[in-house]
Amino acid sequence: MKITGYELFLVEPRWLFLRVDTDEGISGWGEPIVEGKAATVARCVEEMFDYLVGQDPARIEEHWQVLAKSGFYRGGVVLNSALAGIDQALWDIAGKTHGVPVHQLLGGHVRDRVRVYGWVGGETPEELAESAAAQVAKGMTAVKLNPCGQLEPLATPAAINAIVDGVSAVREAIGPERDLALDFHGRFSGAMSRRVLPSWGRSCRSSSRSPCCRSSPRTWAP
Repeated sequence: MKITGYELFLVEPRWLFLRVDTDEGISGWGEPIVEGKAATVARCVEEMFDYLVGQDPARIEEHWQVLAKSGFYRGGVVLNSALAGIDQALWDIAGKTHGVPVHQLLGGHVRDRVRVYGWVGGETPEELAESAAAQVAKGMTAVKLNPCGQLEPLATPAAINAIVDGVSAVREAIGPERDLALDFHGRFSGAMSRRVLPSWGRSCRSSSRSPCCRSSPRTWAP
């Protein structure tokens, strides 16, 4: 079996999918994407296929080593995301070739059930609480929300209080037996993290994801 070509599919507003084709009519799918940089990743995928066309799709590890390590410049989110999408597509071809789900080729599944959370949206504490209650009504045992918009490196007390009030309203709506997760999308500076995160207190304990963007100078603001 040989790789004969590929096609990229840009899906608005931010997704990119890859189909890898072979001479035996088996195709595999992957998702090479960096949010907001789909065209950049697509160009990287195109360059990688200068090597891949004509190759045996079953030699997945060899192709990964060549694409990841043969160049002078290595790594980074664009190169790694392009390679990940290709890797997914090649494993998809392998699974279809052998007639088994890919996870069987990777050692089998490790759990029979997966816990999920419900997303909470809203602009005010009242809207957030209503959305959280709706998730509880669906049977969710965990919810997640982004409790703030863009912030200055050191926001005003009023802005901090608004964040805390919104999170507290969600905690009250879901009760103490359910989990609450917060995703800040890197909108905090280091100073803001130190000010806001301790504000939840033991009565509103939650898990927090990406309060700071590690590559941003805002993270290191005093």
